[in-house]
Parts: sequence; C-alpha cells; structure tokens
Amino acid sequence: MSKLSWLKRIIWLALAFFAVASFVIIITIIYLELHLPSVKRIKDVQLQVPLRVFTSNGQLIAEFGSKRRNPVTLQQIPKIVIDATLATEDQRYYYHSGVDLLGLGRAAVVLILTGKKEQGGSTITMQVARNYFLTRKKTFTRKIREILLAYRIDHTLSKNKVLELYFNKIFYGNRAYGIAAAAQVYYGKPLKNLTLAEAAMLAGLPQAPSYLNPIINPTAALKRRNHVLERMYEESYITAAQYQQALAEPLTAKYHGLKIGVNAPYIAELIRNEMVMKYGEKAYTTGLRVYTTINPKLQTYANIAIRNGVLAYDKRHGYRGPVENLGNTVPANLTVWEKALSKIPTINILQPAAIIAINADNSVTALLQSGQTITIPWANMAWARSQTLKGTDEYLGASPSQATDIVKTGDVIYTNFSKGSWQLSQKPKVEAALVAIDPQTGAILALVGGFDNNASSFNRVVQAYRQPGSSFKPFIYSAALAKGYTLASMLNDAPIVIPTNSLLGLWRPENDTHKFYGMTSLKTALIQSRNLVSIRLLQLIGIPYAINYVTRFGFNADQLPQELSLALGTANVTPLQMVIAYSVFANGGYKITPYLIEKIANRDNKIIYSGHTPTVCDSTCQQNLVQNNQGQTNSSTNFAPQVITSQNAFLMTQALKAVITGGTGKPALVLHREDLAGKTGTTNEKVDAWFSGYNNHLVVTTWMGFDQPKPLYEYGDQAALPVWINFMKLALKNQPLADLPEPPGIISVRINPATGKTAGSNDTTATFEYFIAGTVPQASSPSLPAANPNTPTNSEEGVY
Repeated sequence: MSKLSWLKRIIWLALAFFAVASFVIIITIIYLELHLPSVKRIKDVQLQVPLRVFTSNGQLIAEFGSKRRNPVTLQQIPKIVIDATLATEDQRYYYHSGVDLLGLGRAAVVLILTGKKEQGGSTITMQVARNYFLTRKKTFTRKIREILLAYRIDHTLSKNKVLELYFNKIFYGNRAYGIAAAAQVYYGKPLKNLTLAEAAMLAGLPQAPSYLNPIINPTAALKRRNHVLERMYEESYITAAQYQQALAEPLTAKYHGLKIGVNAPYIAELIRNEMVMKYGEKAYTTGLRVYTTINPKLQTYANIAIRNGVLAYDKRHGYRGPVENLGNTVPANLTVWEKALSKIPTINILQPAAIIAINADNSVTALLQSGQTITIPWANMAWARSQTLKGTDEYLGASPSQATDIVKTGDVIYTNFSKGSWQLSQKPKVEAALVAIDPQTGAILALVGGFDNNASSFNRVVQAYRQPGSSFKPFIYSAALAKGYTLASMLNDAPIVIPTNSLLGLWRPENDTHKFYGMTSLKTALIQSRNLVSIRLLQLIGIPYAINYVTRFGFNADQLPQELSLALGTANVTPLQMVIAYSVFANGGYKITPYLIEKIANRDNKIIYSGHTPTVCDSTCQQNLVQNNQGQTNSSTNFAPQVITSQNAFLMTQALKAVITGGTGKPALVLHREDLAGKTGTTNEKVDAWFSGYNNHLVVTTWMGFDQPKPLYEYGDQAALPVWINFMKLALKNQPLADLPEPPGIISVRINPATGKTAGSNDTTATFEYFIAGTVPQASSPSLPAANPNTPTNSEEGVY
C-alpha cells in the first residue's frame, strides 16, 4: 500500500475519532445539562447560620451551630477585601461570562505537561457553582458540570450578586464560613476595620484554608499573603507605597472566640433546649435570633453575687488541701509543669497554679497555666485553717502561722485575682443559685443555676427540688389571713407533741432557739421564725385548706406534704417556684407566669414569635383601660389572675418588711432601703439555706446547699442572705424606692402587743398595726376567729 493511502487512512481514522469524541462530548454535555440543578434555586438558598441567643438589649449570650457565619451584603464588604479577592482568585471576573477560557487553557497546559490536575482555572462564578451545588471532588464530569452551571449563573444573576454569594459561602478555616466570620475569627474585628495586610491574608485563605491557616502555619500564610499583595500591586489595586507598607506589617492573626456580651450559660442552655424542642435540629442552622428577657447588668450582678457568696462560704469552712503535688523539685524547664497544669480545668474565675517557691515573708510564688509566675501574699492565705469532717460534724483546725502550714513546693492549688492581688482559693463543693424576676410581667431578669456551668450543667434554679424551710411560712400565714386571722392574732408558743406514723411515735418540734415564748402574735412569730406558732396555726386553719390555698402561688400540690411539717417548709420546691410565689406578695396578689424569651427573629430579622405572658393590671389599671376604651374593656387584653386580695398581699408585705427591720433578715438593713421585704429559710440540720426578698419592681430568690444534701453548718441569714444582699446592693443602686401601694380597705390601729387587741388611750406599750377593715380585734373580741378549719371563709371570695 502506498504512503498516500496510509496517510488518507490515518486522516479518516482521525476524523472518525474526532467525530465520535465530539459526539460523546456533545451527548455528555446534553445529558449533564438536562440534569443540572436549577440556578433559580440559588436565589432561595438558605446559608447555614447558627442559632444566637441575646439579652434584652441585644448583647450576645451564646451561639449554637457547627458553622460560624455572619451574612453580609456586598455593600458591607470593604473595597480592599473585594480587590484582594479578585486579584488573587479571578482578576478578569467582570469581563468573562462565568468561565475564563484563558484560565482553563492554562490549567489544560499544566495537565498535559505534568499529568496533574493542580490548577482548575476556576473563576469565582465556578467556585460559587461548586460550593452551592457540587462537591469538591476533582473529576472531569464535575468540572464540566461546574462550567455549565457557571454559565447559567452568570446569565441568571448579576456579577455583584454572585460575588456576594461567594463572600458569604466560602470556607476560611477555623469554622469560619464567609468573610465576615473570618474577620472576626482571625482578627476579632468587623470587616470595615481590616487593614490592607489583613484583607490580603483573608483573601488568600480559600485556596487552602487548613494549610494556609495563619495560626497553625504562619510561614505559609505569610508567603500567601505577600503573593496576594503582589497581585494587587500588579493589577494596580494598590500603590507601591501601600504595597511596601503592607509587606512590612507583621502577622497579627490569632484565634478569637465569640465576643460574649454577658456570661449566662445556664440561660443559654435553657434557650437551646427550648429551640430544639420547638424547631428540631434546624434550630442550629436557620439563623434564629432569640432575644431573652435577661437584663445584662442584673445578670452580671447575679454572677458576681453567686461567685463571691460561694467563695466566701467555702473559705469560712476551711482549707481541704491541694489538688495534687507535682513533686518537691522545681524543674529547670517550667514548661513541664505548665503542661501538667494545662490538664487541670479552670473553674469560674479560679485558675490552677503550682507552688514553685515559699518565700521568707511567707508569701508564695506560683506558676500559672500560661507560664506567668505570680505571688500570693500571706494575708491572702491566712484564712486556710484545715477542715476535718467526722460523720456529719465539721471541725476546723488552728489558724496557720506560716505558709508551710498550708502548702509545699509542687502543690497544685487554685487561685484567683481579686482586689488587686492573687488569692489562695480552692474548688468549692457547695453550690448556689439565684433568680430575679419582674413581678409585674413575669420576665426573668437574671438567672444563675450554679457556681460553674462547665463543672456542672445542672440548673438548680429550675431542676433542684429542695425543702424551703422557714421561707415557706409566709404562704401559711397568708392562708390564715384569708381565713380571718390578723397579724395581731395571738397563739401560744409552747411545747407541742404530735403523734406520727414513724417508729418514734411522737413528734416534738422545737423552735430553733430551743426556747418557748408564750402568747405570741402571728407577726412576731413570722418575724422571729417561730416554729411552734407556725405549726399551731396550720393545725387551726387545716392542712387540706392550707394545701389548696398555697397552690394559688404556683406550687404543685403533689410536692406538698399532707402533714403539719408543711408549716416548717418540708415541701419540695425549686428556686423558680419560690420567686414566682413571692411575686404574688410583691405585685399585690397576682399570679404571673415566668417567661425567658422576649421574641424570636428569623435570619431576615422578621419577628416570628413573641413571648409576652399575662401582666399585672390592678383595679386602677383596669378602670383606666375602661375609660380609654370608652367604657369597653379590650377582650384581647391578657391580664394575670388575682389569686389573693391586695389587702392580704399588703399585710404580708408589712410583716415581711419587719423580718428585715427586726427579724432574721436584719443583715439586709445594710442596704438602707425601706421598700424591701423578705424571709430567710433554713431546713432541718441546716442542709438548705434560702432567702427570698422583694420590692414592687424586683423579686429575687437565692439558695445555697450541696447537690448531695448534707449540713451547711450555717443558717439562711448566714449563707443565702449575703448573696441576696450583694446582688441587691448593685441592682438597686440609684434606683428609687418601689413600695407596694397601700390598697383601699386597710387601716392602722394602736394595739396592745401582749393581747393583740385595741389599746387604751393610756397604754404606753401600744404599737400600730395594719388591719383589713372590719377585722380589728376589740378588747371584748375573741382571741381567734371562729372558723371551720377545713373550709375557707368568704374573706377572699371573688379573688379567683
């Protein structure tokens, strides 16, 4: 066969191969084109945005979700960021149709010469197609789909819109998705504050977010940043002077966590759980913004009060020794001990530290996890008497006389910086809780469920059912007032023996003082927290009636024992239930519903839920509403139900004010306010300590105890009340008095304190007491109302 024939055959074979290849490519393109996702979907794409929780004024409490993203518009992105990205990713972005044929050609040449698919020639539009619709797997089929989608996107959306989609979707490393999140993660600042060098650093990350991470691999990151700056200079985005100045700028990137506005982890968890219950797993990705009722100042004050109260209690009960000992020889290289310390968790403000020297002046030098060395002066260690527990008894050793009585070299201790110096501390075993509420609306203003959420996420405000002790007594006394008793009614404070079903057979309750005081008014009995009077009072009004009555305050009847110990607070209640119950006294008799969520907004800031609950509206308020609505009440208005009369609430508030001025709450006089009322509570064996107190605008309950119940060795006024005082001192600073207004039907009468009846004009012992009109005991009146103990009187008829 001639050479010409061979040549013709080769040409025909080549043409046939080309025809077949072209046919296959065309069929493939048609097939892929038919199976491409609709680009219109991109307009409706919902980027994964985390769940965010805020205070009432918009301060961030927490963020939940695997991706950190803050969607922004193109107008919010600085020009230097856009220029840096275009210079390094797609310099011809505004001139091609979604696909840069020159870039693809360059990638093809590299593939032919090296056999490696190292350069994809991807434009920004192609990256948008890949990130929104495809995978990152490098295959020819995916590349063709990417090209086809890029053409579609370019013809469907504007260039600016595509660029905006890119900046909000691209991964920059460290869980940062989108340019705004990247600026926050690496530089802790908003986009508008980025420098040229910082913008160049971020623009270079999408190529290889892990390898080019400036925190992990600063050398590679610096080289990439400088390449981006060089490209910006070559494309005339920056001047030579700007280029040189940016090149000289050192790397400043470091990891920045969330900028939390207020520390409220127990609240964050309550909200997270509620959102998942309401919206399922989508709650983490759909950009919900939950605005709570939390007042950031009050929350901060609550954090401080709980922290200081727990640490102060812990110091009062002695030092339990070091966490561990790292050895009595300090290593030449302290990083060995730093590594050991890094395994020990911080707890609230407490940091682990290792003793590296005991000094001649009895101060000690210690090493922190960070490598910093600190000095703890002797004055901040002298509290550390040794603690010994024998059974249920606590014993404290003698006061130490020198540092070596407390610590030795290598001891790992806990320390905190307070009042300008470092303190010896220890991980507390006791726990505490605080909740503050607006008694007019039910809005929860502050909530702390424990000393440290990381150490224990158990939320004692809502999950801990404990006995309230004497802080429960006011509800029994309120029940008696509703039955016709008065604050001046007299009962005998004398020994009492009560049959029981226990093996002991008889119960002989006592006052905490182990004394008896004879005839005592109800007000005095409440002020001094007299147990025997409280038990006799419950006997008189009847247990069934009392249980039915106190459920008006929000208590669960199933948690109330049907026995006389109820008068001493042996019910099982939570701090949240107690603060709600005391709100009834604070607001004049209305049962409010607590709520924590003010509103929920979607990713577009549209309100999708409002959490307001029924609010207090007394008779004056309702009369005003009628007048404003021309004689008609607004049927849509939702008011809190009145559960006790305003007169009952007023009398109880007067009695509870006297608890502070002359009873177990007397330490609260340090606040120098006349509008505060409240009651201490201590359970049997001093296991639980409580204080609930209020004015007309704020109700606060504090609790202290051990999760595994055991004695505190302190009363409520020693353990819980100081926490309440420290909170109120800050919360009420510069706030006007907020007294419960005196309702109609209240009169003030001079009585003889020994008889509880009206006093004669010459009675020098007489004191003034408040009464509900018609209940003033005359000299000839019986000492107590003649009422059937199992049925309520009509004195509160119509309250419901």
